[in-house]
Amino acid sequence: MNHPLELWGGLECTVARIGDDFRDQSLETGHRDRIEDLDRIADLGIRTLRYPILWETISPVSPDEADFSWHDERVARMQQLGIRAIAGLCHHGSGPGYTDMLDPAWPELLARHARNVAERYPHLDLYTPVNEPLTTARFSGLYGHWYPHGTGYGPFLTALVNECKATVLAMRAIRRIRPDAQLVQTDDMGKTFSTPALAYQAEHENQRRWLTFDLLCGMVDRHHPWWRILRDHGVSEDNLNLFLEADAAPDIIGINHYLTSERYLDQNLNRYPEHHWGGNGRDRYADAEAVRMPLPAAELGPVARLRETWERYRRPVAVTEAHHGCTRDEQLRWLVEIWNGANQLRNEGADIRAVTVWSLFGTVDWNTLLTQRNGIYEPGPYDVRGPEPRRTALAQAAEALAKQGAYDHPVLDRAGWWKRDIRFYRPPARRSNACRLVGSPRQLLITGATGTLGRAFSRICDIRGLDHVLLSRHDMDICDPTIVREVIACEKPWAVVNAAGYVRPAQAEEEPERCFRENAVGAENLARICAEFGIPLVAFSSDLVFDGTLDRPYTEGDDVSPSGVYGASKVEAERRVLSAHDGALVVRTSAFFGPWDRYNFVWNVLNTLSRGDIVDARADLVSPTYVPDLVHEVLNLLIDGATGLWHLANTGAVSWYDFARMAAERAGYDPDLVTQNDEGGIVNTALDSERGLLLPSFDSAFDRFFNDSEISWSAEDTLSVAAE
Repeated sequence: MNHPLELWGGLECTVARIGDDFRDQSLETGHRDRIEDLDRIADLGIRTLRYPILWETISPVSPDEADFSWHDERVARMQQLGIRAIAGLCHHGSGPGYTDMLDPAWPELLARHARNVAERYPHLDLYTPVNEPLTTARFSGLYGHWYPHGTGYGPFLTALVNECKATVLAMRAIRRIRPDAQLVQTDDMGKTFSTPALAYQAEHENQRRWLTFDLLCGMVDRHHPWWRILRDHGVSEDNLNLFLEADAAPDIIGINHYLTSERYLDQNLNRYPEHHWGGNGRDRYADAEAVRMPLPAAELGPVARLRETWERYRRPVAVTEAHHGCTRDEQLRWLVEIWNGANQLRNEGADIRAVTVWSLFGTVDWNTLLTQRNGIYEPGPYDVRGPEPRRTALAQAAEALAKQGAYDHPVLDRAGWWKRDIRFYRPPARRSNACRLVGSPRQLLITGATGTLGRAFSRICDIRGLDHVLLSRHDMDICDPTIVREVIACEKPWAVVNAAGYVRPAQAEEEPERCFRENAVGAENLARICAEFGIPLVAFSSDLVFDGTLDRPYTEGDDVSPSGVYGASKVEAERRVLSAHDGALVVRTSAFFGPWDRYNFVWNVLNTLSRGDIVDARADLVSPTYVPDLVHEVLNLLIDGATGLWHLANTGAVSWYDFARMAAERAGYDPDLVTQNDEGGIVNTALDSERGLLLPSFDSAFDRFFNDSEISWSAEDTLSVAAE
């Protein structure tokens, strides 16, 4: 094809009604109050943007009232920036409170809004009147997640036909003002696989998945397998005949494919987690992610679904959402896989126009389909948890794809988890190397092989498919610059994580020279040599760089004030590292606790209580930090190319005393066996951040510690291990 594949952009803008509660993702991610986001998008090189001009936000009270003031400013700014908008008029919503998708008047009401938009902004020529009609109808009319909370085929099909009818009427109204306006029609596209016994259900769902596009393309006539089903569930013949004119057939078919879009049905329930169990009234079966099954790779994934779509309709196709709520490396792998797949299909002759990076400013609570308000945030190209949106590695990838058509990063040497053995519910007998995309994947170098943090990094890198080498002091003494330089030159890492160092604050008072040597001199050696090689470095510091007398949590901008040798060694390490390597990332953290070893406060408390002994705990306030959360976020920041000083700790301060009592109570011990020690006064070294609170809450981490713990704290088990 003559024109290159384009990178479009999109931001999560759902206005979903759940009961009488409306949720607005533009508000929850902060975009509502940041017109400068449009400049950020333009800076990436994105020139086509899916953008909300939503019915619920313009006419929330009455169809006779329309307030375009917010949109006027933003539409004008997009024009100034040379951004072509794809106007979204209803995004996963049921409309304003005076109507809903089961209302016979709903299509005409949305078309009225469409006319208002076209009259207000006659330059707009791309529209998505209703985003993902089939998906929205399923969630609102079949599964009951969203308003009007239907749970059957009657409300499901009524909602779907109303949405598609609204699309037809909206495009007719728009084209009376802008005759060349084009319809970019989106929907989720997956496929259902099954055991032979459930092939009938899989076939039913595989016909159903095309309904949005089949209806709009005028394909649902009396010979279509779903004509009879629609009629039997109350859809009128007049409404079905409306679509046969096909005057709103999509100009561009927008495919949104997620890892959960493909399903596998199996009547053998005991093979799957219970949350996958369900049925259809005739059979009971598990409905699991197909990616977790040993199916032929060529039958799964975005390329297979895009190819099916092109072959069925022979109309221009775009990927209108490319999003993966996961770790940064997996987000990058997913975006690049879709981009490369789209180019592959173009080379085969398919008319694939674009890939849309989604969602530019992240999403909130989509892990529960917006049904719970937990504030679970998934970043996209921008992370909005700081004072202003911060560019992530996805932004770097988006800019490279938009401007050069290609992107590279060491994490792309391995395929995503959906192609690695980790995806299976039951691990295969033989490991596969199919996930290795290059002969010798680039690797991280991690120091501290015998410590909690170093081992945790290695473990999580294995889970995330990040090749690495884990070194002990015997392998590389970081205090010897000659050895450090030799190892770096030999291993050729793309980044270094320094998890080594002196970790005994109380004992440091007795051996200050050793503490400074391991924490400051060694860290400086690594920093200087990494800077020579142009290699990013992560170094760790501590809340003990502060004396705890500020009487509030400390942020990165607060002056350091160590009260002991250990804290002073970390202050010196920070100074030396940041002076030697301007690309270093220095992470201050606090009070590790983790599920994989005995070297943490919680395990010590519970082990002590299991022996029947009393725990004496300080009243000092700290920010307990769950090791898995810390490691994951440090790796995300490293991949993002973050630099400078960051505070990373689970949000929420607690005293050592309260922490110990909580652990005792949760494990079934008497919390009154924990005594409080406030001798010498109470200090507060809890950490806050002015750069962004990236880790989950302490309460969440505390719960997961007890769910994930692999090490028994029972005194009997401890003695048994010691005897071995």
